[in-house]
Amino acid sequence: MVGKDVIGLIAGQGRLPFLIAEGARKAGLKVVCAGLADSAESELAGCVDVFTTVPIARPGVWIRKLRKHGVTTTIMAGRVAKKKMFMPFRILRLLPDWRGIRIWYWRLRKKDKRNDTVLCAIADELASGNIILEDSTMYCKEHLANEGVMTETQPGGSVSGDIEFGWDIVKKLGELDIGQAIAVREQEIIAVEAIEGTAKMIERAGKLCKKGGWTLIKTAKPDQDMRFDVPCVGPDTIKSLAENKGKCLVVQKDKTIIIDKPETLALANKLGIAIVGC
Repeated sequence: MVGKDVIGLIAGQGRLPFLIAEGARKAGLKVVCAGLADSAESELAGCVDVFTTVPIARPGVWIRKLRKHGVTTTIMAGRVAKKKMFMPFRILRLLPDWRGIRIWYWRLRKKDKRNDTVLCAIADELASGNIILEDSTMYCKEHLANEGVMTETQPGGSVSGDIEFGWDIVKKLGELDIGQAIAVREQEIIAVEAIEGTAKMIERAGKLCKKGGWTLIKTAKPDQDMRFDVPCVGPDTIKSLAENKGKCLVVQKDKTIIIDKPETLALANKLGIAIVGC
């Protein structure tokens, strides 16, 4: 089974790799998964046809394991804790192979180390080994956000003003590759996402705005590469918003994955959180 009948999956943490594996298998594909060590969840092995654990800093191993099973195209999905990528002497501590070293010290030489830059360098290195990264949403499009209010819970009257105020600001943050989310209340920025991620930013917004009623706006980058780092929200996002007194979640239609969409929308209704696609 080669090429068109098989798809690779380079998996990190979280639920998204499960959704992709499910969608690809429904499409009749054999799924060969390279699970990143200390990131991919062991339960994923029961949802794919082939599962192997690979070291995070050895892309040469990823390539060999995938090609062994006839993979030529792959999807990369799931979280990898960014602190692992930014610790001192990070790459050397992870015992990289020659491809890992080449990514860091050749492909990224004289370049910034922002998220997209690093991921594009990884994609280029995989392509040099005849493994091509595909759009990460191609087998889970039913979970993408659509336009308008997606919940029975309706946004409050001030939300439209907050969206209009915050949308261009969060887009500019994405353009600069700083983060993909902000918290807004009454047209004032409460918190901005950076390297800590959206979950930590939500907690910070809750501490800074104890009266609550704030809106989380999360968008894709203006030139979002759909192969990786596509914005995701899910049940954990909704629970955290409720715990921290957020009242509305605004996401970009067609470019934001809502993990387990029906369940997430139902939970938002239960907890009184409005979800809006713009």
